[in-house]
Amino acid sequence: MSETILITGAAGQLGQRILHHLLETYKVPTAHLVAATRDPAKLADLAAKGVSTRKADFDDAATLDVAFKGVDRLLIISTDALAVPGQRLKQHTTAVEAAIRAGVKHIAYTSMPAPNNSLVTFAPDHLGTENALKASGIPYTIFRNAWYMDNYLLGMPHNLQAGNWFTGSGDGKVSNVSREDCAIAIAAALASGTSENATYTLTGSESLTADEIAAVVATAVGKPLMAVKVSDEQLGQGLRSAGLPDFVADMLVSADANIRAGNFDIVTGDVKTLTGKQPEKLEAFIAAHKASLLA
Repeated sequence: MSETILITGAAGQLGQRILHHLLETYKVPTAHLVAATRDPAKLADLAAKGVSTRKADFDDAATLDVAFKGVDRLLIISTDALAVPGQRLKQHTTAVEAAIRAGVKHIAYTSMPAPNNSLVTFAPDHLGTENALKASGIPYTIFRNAWYMDNYLLGMPHNLQAGNWFTGSGDGKVSNVSREDCAIAIAAALASGTSENATYTLTGSESLTADEIAAVVATAVGKPLMAVKVSDEQLGQGLRSAGLPDFVADMLVSADANIRAGNFDIVTGDVKTLTGKQPEKLEAFIAAHKASLLA
């Protein structure tokens, strides 16, 4: 393909892995890739490989006008601006407007499963951005990434030390996916050169309850772990007592409530459709990260 592909959030974990797979798995020439972030100095490794790097600050439309110039295919990786309500949606719509001005031919975006039917606090950001894409008149690809398995690496080590995992998800099920599988799938779609409108929901191959997830973790690491069901109020109090900011605690409580309501119980074959391979199972992911979980 001869199109120029720009990845925003290129210094982040997902952005780095997407660029890795564009370069190494799908062999996109460096001359056709642009990595963008607020601080291009963080992209020195990519620049050393020959990838063009640009400044893209979603709070400064002028930087986006410069960054998106000459770009054919744009991936907007959703930002992490969650502390101020409405800021992230404003950032994303600013990026879409800049893409229109720059004459971008195709826009891709990282969203979440079923944002139109979600209790998660940031779901309106994703739904609003999806609507902005559809209203832009530019062909689009939406990637609705499921809850990352990688998120378990944050709180699960503490849970394993205590032997208890406090959760508000009740008996609801969630289909997790690894960030790596999302990165490979997104890179595959970007490298394909497709011009058709499409929405992919990137999930694992199974949906599990908290009890089932706890059992998988316990077996993989060789330590007992019990899922302890608590109310939203109890979970929120516990998270705040642990020092988490209010907006983070509220987000985690809402995510568990969304699982409990059945809204994350979604399994698709979209990862295999894009990559030709089945997504990694939770057992394999946990086993591969055993050392981190026991640290």
